[in-house]
Amino acid sequence: MTTTATGAGRPVITAWSAVSPFGIGRTAFAEGVRERRPAVSVLDGAGPREDACVVPGFDVRAVLGKKGTRSMDRVTGLAVTAVGALLDDTERSRAVGTGEGAALALGTTTGSAQSMMDFTRDSFTGEQPFFVDPARFPNTVMNCAAGQSAIWYQLKGPNTTIAGGRAAGLHALNYSRRLLAAGRARTVLCGAAEEYSPARAWLEHHSGDGTPGAPLGEGCAVLLVEPAAGEDAGQPVLAEILAVELGVVLRDDVAGSLTACLHGALRRSGAGLAEIAVVARSGAPGAEGEAEAAAVGEVLAGVDAADLTQVALIGDTGAASAAFQTAALLAHAEDDRALAGKVGLVTSVDRTGTVGCALLRLR
Repeated sequence: MTTTATGAGRPVITAWSAVSPFGIGRTAFAEGVRERRPAVSVLDGAGPREDACVVPGFDVRAVLGKKGTRSMDRVTGLAVTAVGALLDDTERSRAVGTGEGAALALGTTTGSAQSMMDFTRDSFTGEQPFFVDPARFPNTVMNCAAGQSAIWYQLKGPNTTIAGGRAAGLHALNYSRRLLAAGRARTVLCGAAEEYSPARAWLEHHSGDGTPGAPLGEGCAVLLVEPAAGEDAGQPVLAEILAVELGVVLRDDVAGSLTACLHGALRRSGAGLAEIAVVARSGAPGAEGEAEAAAVGEVLAGVDAADLTQVALIGDTGAASAAFQTAALLAHAEDDRALAGKVGLVTSVDRTGTVGCALLRLR
């Protein structure tokens, strides 16, 4: 189990952006969260379901241009677009988020399942097994999206991809905290990405327990994480990272394992239950999601906290879930200034046996 350190020196979030089923950029995401607007689309029938929550009209070459995108796959395009949207948000974001000491920590599940399957299929169906397009091979490696983002925007600090299912965004956030605490980075672009594809849709269909769930979603959310700098009057702090707690499920007790994470995060953060004003659950399908809701309900019994769970709006966004949950807290806090000083809670569970949570003091 990993946790943040307590006391002074906690890292802060100073900017964020997203590419989501609501559209490209933080404004589109914030408006979708504010309106609680479902973003479900009807597809062409290539997957097991006819509906999904996809980024509307997203085409890699149309969004990023033709140069350097001929062989870029969808998840890489989503990540590069989200990182660029954050860096373009303000001059300060680009100044502190690029160059020497600017790290990137990106959560994923496997990278692009579609790219892996397409490349493997080509090796079987081509005239010779080695008659494949070498330009598409990098897409089969799960760190392709993070690597391309660093190349596009001159991120010269540590570049890390962390596989963690729905909790990948929390793993990336905790890793970002560790990079800053160890002095390995000056700032960290921290996020997670997931694409919708027929390959992913069929994998989810066959690996699930048959319980009907929300349509699959996709996108990428990115946070700019920095050390708190009291002397920097221009540092636009949106939230302070009080604690990140990650654990594994023991004896098939998802609710008990998440409850232990929640109590551990509260203890280490020093925050009180009454300070929690808003909660964003992962909303995982099936028994895991039910256990998540039960654990949160038990720990927060009697606490009046707004529920920002988004799975009914943007679908099951897989590895990007926790990053989108965090972005939803920040967007909600920007709309409601009464939340300044209150605490937001992000929780996550995954069928692979990972549970986690984060506590953020909103500004």
